[in-house]
Amino acid sequence: MPVRSRSLLAGLGLALLAAGLLTACATPAGSGGTPTPAATSDDDSNEQEVGAAWLDGGRMVGIVTQGSSTCIPVAEAATFEDGVMKVTLVDAEADKACTSDLVPRVSLVGTPEGVDPASGVEIEVTGDGWHGDTDLEGVAGLKTGGETDYLPSAGWTDVDGQFVILSWGSSSCAPAVENVEATSATEVTVTFVTPPADQVCTMDMAPRATVLGVSETDDDADFTLTLVGDNLDGTVSVLRG
Repeated sequence: MPVRSRSLLAGLGLALLAAGLLTACATPAGSGGTPTPAATSDDDSNEQEVGAAWLDGGRMVGIVTQGSSTCIPVAEAATFEDGVMKVTLVDAEADKACTSDLVPRVSLVGTPEGVDPASGVEIEVTGDGWHGDTDLEGVAGLKTGGETDYLPSAGWTDVDGQFVILSWGSSSCAPAVENVEATSATEVTVTFVTPPADQVCTMDMAPRATVLGVSETDDDADFTLTLVGDNLDGTVSVLRG
């Protein structure tokens, strides 16, 4: 398959499935009566599109949903039952003000016991009044368990061109992307904002995730990220699940 050129889309925006589906109206021929709404399924109307990516060598999964960039849902629970990984997401606190933007954002969850990242897994996600599902294909060499190396990692979701970057550091000073630039057909440089010298950060070591995207990716090509700035300098191979 020929490798196509790529143009970058920083902060890839994906369409959110509406919480309420439009209903069609039907009137029996010659009845002249009031149109009657066609039947819809409450289950279907609450379904949203989600994506997922392997991270940290298979020890973590990034769940991508759509919503406010300042109110990212938190994974409350993750289980593996009957061959399905089930994740429950909890919304931000009710008294927290959220921006009204609609962007992809990442919720991180540890891969539950029983899941084999090398074989892949079906994932069902449940939120506050909605649900979604996705299939995360296996990647050879990935496994759960063991200690993290605290190095950046990245993985593709099943949404075309979308990938997640995982880094480690202070939970209160997550890295911000300054620029994304294609340097070749299979390489992208991600430059992070240089934090101010007087920035005060908590001293914890927490996972932080960022979702980005490229267009017209080659599904068969190995893809490498070059990270620059904010003490994240290095190269990362993007895991294709």
